[in-house]
Amino acid sequence: MRIDVMTLFPEMFEGVFNSSILGKAKDKGIVQLGTVNFRDYANNKHNTVDDYPYGGGGGMVLKAEPLFTAVESLTAQLQESAGSDEPVKKPRVILMCPQGEPFSQRKAEELSQEEHLIFVCGHYEGYDERIREFLVTDELSIGDYVLTGGELPAMVMIDAVVRLKPGVLGNEMSAVTDSFSTGLLEYPQYTRPVEFRDMRVPDILMSGHHKNIDAWRRQQSFLRTLKRRPDMLEGRKLSKEEAQWKREYEQELREKK
Repeated sequence: MRIDVMTLFPEMFEGVFNSSILGKAKDKGIVQLGTVNFRDYANNKHNTVDDYPYGGGGGMVLKAEPLFTAVESLTAQLQESAGSDEPVKKPRVILMCPQGEPFSQRKAEELSQEEHLIFVCGHYEGYDERIREFLVTDELSIGDYVLTGGELPAMVMIDAVVRLKPGVLGNEMSAVTDSFSTGLLEYPQYTRPVEFRDMRVPDILMSGHHKNIDAWRRQQSFLRTLKRRPDMLEGRKLSKEEAQWKREYEQELREKK
């Protein structure tokens, strides 16, 4: 997999791309990570990439030409380095935008299947609309708030995507059992010591009975989701077990009142 970031601040990614899971994935050759400063593709002597919006208004708008040229130049370089008459598969070009589709674990799983992703990080007031219409394939957001630029959201998404690639995590089951991967929040986890300040690890986890442990974890995962993120259960067809757990939990709440 190859991931490139179009940004005015490539230095922001140096630590992120060379540390922790992303750094290990890069060192293993599982993913190629790169940045492109699209200011280098400005067509004026001052290398400006923004301008005032037509029709007036506050703030500056990112120009279309530098971004189009940067993306086209990158894909042309990849085609040339491939050394083949076969055209290189077009990348998914992802615009960081608060107006975009909310990023989710499902989206991360979808993007992890791609060969090449390009993340476009904007600044200023917004983008020339032609970037949205004719350059990008996706518009994504990490939340209903506004940041200074798209760099931090891109880092979040890249981390979420890369960790799903086979061989990236030490334990391949980690990504499968993470919160949101199963549609539920993850069950409680414990480690040594068994007892800490009169707080004990649940006995069932030390029982060695894997079937009972799995059942306990399923129940705890469902109940944790029910308590903390009930919105995740909307539209979910509950199993008989889950329906029973839900009734018992609701009965407990009534008794506490």
